[in-house]
Amino acid sequence: MYRKILTVPFGTALSDKAVAEAARLAKAVNAKLLILHVRSPIDLPDHAEGGALTRLGEKKISEEITNQEKSFLDGAVRIAAAEGVAAETAFVTDLSVSEAIVRVAVEQGCDLIVMATRVRHGIPGYFVKSETQKVLGMTEIPVLVVR
Repeated sequence: MYRKILTVPFGTALSDKAVAEAARLAKAVNAKLLILHVRSPIDLPDHAEGGALTRLGEKKISEEITNQEKSFLDGAVRIAAAEGVAAETAFVTDLSVSEAIVRVAVEQGCDLIVMATRVRHGIPGYFVKSETQKVLGMTEIPVLVVR
């Protein structure tokens, strides 16, 4: 079955659900669990929108980003531990989140990727692909999508 499962938290309730599902599956099949967080260098912390944080300077912004990214991984590790799984973590920065997910999955020998997705309807769903949709289109590794 699966030997190493990769999951990707985005700091949302839905991605937390995907992490829990990945942990339960890893436990059931005795697989390793890798929790990956990918940060795009062009993203800002959620609370920085509108420019309020930008007046604090580059160093403070960098600290805020690091703290937010660490909280995503820490939360996911707690979710996995609650399911009885000790997870490994990885953090990378890449302009393409989906390409980084696939690259790390291949490099780390993962044989399943577990991700959350929400359904976009109408015009936004036609023009804007989620990171999960992008991953599905660029990998041969099976992807379990959690909704």
